[in-house]
Amino acid sequence: MALLSLLANGEKAVDVIKTSLDTGLLEALEPGGRSLKELSECIGAVPHRLSKFMECLESLGLCSHRAVDDDIASTLYWPAAGLREGVIDVFGEKSIEKDRDAYPWRWLHGRLQEVLTGELSIPGEEFSWPPVGTDQFANFERSMAAGLGPVIEAFRIHRSALWGAGARLLDVGGGDGTLAGQLLTDDPLLSADVFNLENARPLVEEFKKSNGYGERLGFVAGDFLREDLPTGYQVISFVRVLHDWPMAISRLLLAKARSALPNGGRVVICEEFRTERRLARQFFWSYFLMGVDGCHSRLYGVDHYQKMLMEAGFSDIEVLPGPFEIVTAVK
Repeated sequence: MALLSLLANGEKAVDVIKTSLDTGLLEALEPGGRSLKELSECIGAVPHRLSKFMECLESLGLCSHRAVDDDIASTLYWPAAGLREGVIDVFGEKSIEKDRDAYPWRWLHGRLQEVLTGELSIPGEEFSWPPVGTDQFANFERSMAAGLGPVIEAFRIHRSALWGAGARLLDVGGGDGTLAGQLLTDDPLLSADVFNLENARPLVEEFKKSNGYGERLGFVAGDFLREDLPTGYQVISFVRVLHDWPMAISRLLLAKARSALPNGGRVVICEEFRTERRLARQFFWSYFLMGVDGCHSRLYGVDHYQKMLMEAGFSDIEVLPGPFEIVTAVK
């Protein structure tokens, strides 16, 4: 019931969180153990009003307090772990949520009953799956690149376990080349090609030119639903790809990867594997994609992919820990 009450006051909660960032309160609070008096002085707030503001933050689970004596000005406050960084991530100028808000979700807002009964969908000219047209495609790939931070860090941690010196990587559905480019930066001996629809070519070429990757970053046009994957690579990666498709297609893609890889070649899967927190961060897409029948996006646990890799005939299946786990296996 407490959660429902908070949801009913969602706009007010967002107002409190944004204000805590804009006033510098989160920065003042970050060391922890700051008194109400100190916080008030830092941001120029009236102490008894700030105490109510802090209660709002505490009700959201974003801080905690300890009363020292009867004087509320001496009350001490601690932020939740990673609070300021998290608020910037969600509400800052370059946040993923700001990017998501540009999508046409308002077609559905207030009309979910019609959506659930199949009477209302998001018009194809607003958003289709797969995206159609230059603008839709570019906007979608920009959104995917914006959320690559945890993936890049996971690959950075485990790159020595995923490929050897001088390896060639095929990044299937690799967007505008952002991920492949970062991997090339981290490993000067690696070369990588992005395999994507022809619409992605100008995006990859622009990214390649602006970052000076030269021949180490390539592009291979193709439709993995209708064509085999190209050969000549020691590693084939599916990053935030398989969960967007029905399981039959995911199985087909893994079979195509196994056919394309040489013996000893490796397949790599990395995405938001299902956990309670990741499902919460996925809320926008769960909501938005109710109105897009062509997309079957759904988060799965790592065990789902372990089973699929086993069924596809791969061996040495491993789950590598990190900001996002990496599931990998060998042909």
